[in-house]
Amino acid sequence: MTTTGIERWWSGGESVPLVVAGVRRKVFVARAGSGPVMTLLHGFPSSSYDWAKAALALAAHHTLLMPDFLGFGASEKPAGHDYSIHEQADLVVALWQHEAVHSTHLVAHDYGTTVAQELLARRADASLTTEITSLTLLNGGIYPELHRPEPGQSALLDPETGPRLSASLNAELLAAALAPTFAEGYDPGTDVARMWQGLSRENGHLHAHRLIRYITDRAAHRDRWVDAMEASDPPKAFIWGLLDPISGAHMAERIAERMPDATLDALANVGHWPPLEAPQRVAALILAAVARLEVRRHRPHRH
Repeated sequence: MTTTGIERWWSGGESVPLVVAGVRRKVFVARAGSGPVMTLLHGFPSSSYDWAKAALALAAHHTLLMPDFLGFGASEKPAGHDYSIHEQADLVVALWQHEAVHSTHLVAHDYGTTVAQELLARRADASLTTEITSLTLLNGGIYPELHRPEPGQSALLDPETGPRLSASLNAELLAAALAPTFAEGYDPGTDVARMWQGLSRENGHLHAHRLIRYITDRAAHRDRWVDAMEASDPPKAFIWGLLDPISGAHMAERIAERMPDATLDALANVGHWPPLEAPQRVAALILAAVARLEVRRHRPHRH
C-alpha cells in the first residue's frame, strides 16, 4: 500500500499532550526548520498539512510550529463537543507554553485567521504572555459581515440538516463542495483527497456540523476580533487570493480600506487556498512580508 503525503506528515509529527480549556487533549504538531519561531494555523475543514507544500522554503529560515486544531487532522476529536474559536486559541497558547515560545511570527489561513484574531484580542488585554512579532493572514472571514459561505457550509450550520449532512459526508461530497473555492484551472483533486483523509480520520467528519460553528462565533465576537486586528501593534501583512468566492476580492477591498498601512499582496489568479494553489509564491511572500515587518518593527519611532 502506497503511503500518502499526509500519512508521512503524520508520521513525522508528534501527538503532544496539552491542557486545552482545562481538559487534557492530544494535539498533533508538525515541526520543521530552525531560526525564529513561526506558528502556522490552518483552515476548515483541513489541517496543518495545508502548509506542507510551503514548509520546506519557510523552514530554511524559521522554526515552524504547525498544529492541527482540536477536531481536525490527527488531533483529538471529542464527540458531542462544543468546539469554539476561544478553545482553539487556548490550544495555541498551551502549545506555546509547552514549547517555551516567548515570541513568534504568526501566519494563519481561513479558520486560523479567526483564531489569530482572538490571540490578538488577548494580546490587547495583556493576557497573552507570548509576543506576536508579526502577523500574516491569508483568505479568511476576518470581517464576518463580508463572509460569503458556500451552500455546504450553510447546510452544515443548520441545526436540522447539519447533523444529517455530517453523517452522510464522504470524499465525493467534500470534493463537490470545495470545488468552487479553488481557482478555475487548478486541479484540487489530490489536495481535497488529503483533506478528506484528515477530516475522516477517527470519523472526525461526523463532527463537521459542530466544527462549522466558528461562523457563529465570528458573528458573536465580531467587534472584539475586528477591533483587535485593526488596532494591533504587530506589523500586519495580508496574502489574498482574489478569486476566492467566500472571502476574496471583496474582503481584500475592505482590508485595503481599513488597514492602509498593512502590506497587501493580491494574488489575481488564486482562489481560497493560496498555500495549496500557489505554495512557492506564498512562501516567498510570507518570507518577504516577515522581513519587511521585522524592519518596520525595529525602526525608531519619530516624534
